[in-house]
Amino acid sequence: MTMDGTVVVPGTTRGAQWVDDVLLAGEATDICFRLPTPIDRGMLRRLVRDRQEELARSGLRPGGAAALRLPPSMAFVTHLLAIWRLGGQAILLDHRLTDYEVRRAVERLVPQVVVSPDRPVAAGLRTFVEIDTDVASYSGHPASTAHAVVQLSSGSTGPSKVIGRTAEDLIEEVLRYTQIEGVPLRGERVILLPSMVHVLGLVGGLMYGLHAGVELVPPARLTGDAIVQAIASGDSPATVLGVPFHIGLLASVNEPPPLPQFKRMTTGGELVPAAISAAFEDKYGVPLGNMYGMTEVGVIGTDLFGAHRPAIRPAPGIEVRAVDGELHIRRPESPYLGLSDPSRWADGWLRTKDAGVVDPETGLVSIKGRLDSQVSVGGLKVDLTEVEYTLGTLRGVEAAVVVHDGAITAYVQLNERRDVARIEADLAQLLASYKRPRSVRVLDQLPRTTTGKLVRDTAVLRKAAP
Repeated sequence: MTMDGTVVVPGTTRGAQWVDDVLLAGEATDICFRLPTPIDRGMLRRLVRDRQEELARSGLRPGGAAALRLPPSMAFVTHLLAIWRLGGQAILLDHRLTDYEVRRAVERLVPQVVVSPDRPVAAGLRTFVEIDTDVASYSGHPASTAHAVVQLSSGSTGPSKVIGRTAEDLIEEVLRYTQIEGVPLRGERVILLPSMVHVLGLVGGLMYGLHAGVELVPPARLTGDAIVQAIASGDSPATVLGVPFHIGLLASVNEPPPLPQFKRMTTGGELVPAAISAAFEDKYGVPLGNMYGMTEVGVIGTDLFGAHRPAIRPAPGIEVRAVDGELHIRRPESPYLGLSDPSRWADGWLRTKDAGVVDPETGLVSIKGRLDSQVSVGGLKVDLTEVEYTLGTLRGVEAAVVVHDGAITAYVQLNERRDVARIEADLAQLLASYKRPRSVRVLDQLPRTTTGKLVRDTAVLRKAAP
């Protein structure tokens, strides 16, 4: 809906209105990006209009779809807003996907145009790049659904799912952020680390930042020192938005300078290992906030002040229940494209596949990990999330993944040299024998998804292990 409450449907002449009203409104001189060169709203509007004309010349029509296979860049931002402003559907493809994965997605979703870099993007640690684009016409078909955005889930526990969200749904989530205590406000900065292809960076970073008048500041490189430099680059309050991997980067900085402008860090994704959260808070002395969400819904709950860790409070307008130990989210329609899977959505409820409980008195939600993390060993229930968390408290363990593939197996990444026998001995002091891994395998680097989540697919882990 627009700010006046009018419902907006992608593919109509109203397509431009919600973008102008919700994302691009404000004074032309207001700074919205620092790259480090500042980009103000006036410049952003001009760039979006130019992209819109380019897309129209390439065959994109209101009600059509355009696939974006772009790295984090102004090209990504301006093409995305131009697609929406034209009344089209944006299909977001992570630029790190293989050609085979992209081809399969394009063949299934049939966009009218595909936008890609005009040359290979050099691998590296840059978080925001400057690129020229190639816009290729693909089909003359309109979009098969009226969703404003189509995303692929991150696939940390299995194949990616195709998820659609309407413009009304996206705007509702942006406005939901404005009601959460502790979010960055106008005149403040967000040090933006997560990919804008995925929901935390897309809505919690880009869309909310544009709507709220918050400056978005990607660091020059994805390193702890570069993140610190981005925080220190301005005097206004700064919130770092990222995932647990990014907390580890900050915690690894040897001697950060005083950072009075560092307001808080907010993390989405998986639970933060205890050792990493303790190291971060000891080093920086700022709140480590937590967010829980899904690609299908966006933000579900938050604890931005770190007051309830590991519990979170449902975001305004979000209804959560626990059924047989599984968290369900009220959702009026299925977010999945294609046939609805009753094991994921039925009767107005999205089944998260996350284990959790809802406190009947406070309403706080405690996430206990994935449902598939609960296994039976000799008739006794073991929560692999507990084993994983406990491993993360041990000296030298930087990250851990615990799976059950006939027996409990732990894959660990170390930040100092330690013998497996010593790790197993330390674990024996903390966990009952039936909970302990039958084998501990040390990897130089644990596999991660494109969003930085640890991969839990046993086949992938076995292949990565020496």
